[in-house]
Amino acid sequence: MHAVIAILQGETRKEKTLKMAGKQLMKAADIPAFVDRVIKAGCDICAIGHFNYCLGDLEEMMAAEDELQRIGEEFGDRDSLLPEIAAYLRTIGRYIDPGSSITHWSENEKGQQGTSLP
Repeated sequence: MHAVIAILQGETRKEKTLKMAGKQLMKAADIPAFVDRVIKAGCDICAIGHFNYCLGDLEEMMAAEDELQRIGEEFGDRDSLLPEIAAYLRTIGRYIDPGSSITHWSENEKGQQGTSLP
């Protein structure tokens, strides 16, 4: 019953638990800034399908480990925003659909216009 009330009030059980634990939650309005910071950190972030995303390949993430840690601390927990982050990445062409023949997001039609690493 409490979970239903929390959801009706706009909070999931996880969000409420994180707030009670003193952890910051990322807001949907912060998604573009989050994606921009991850790209500037040197990671080739892209959506995988409609509900997930990947920060980049292992080498990129290891090279940017300290900066990704700072980004995570600044923006907070983003697990509840997976579909929204994926949707944003799709709007800027940074996505790969499972089962697709492409091997990099830049091979999409939109990917040709989307944000790319410097």
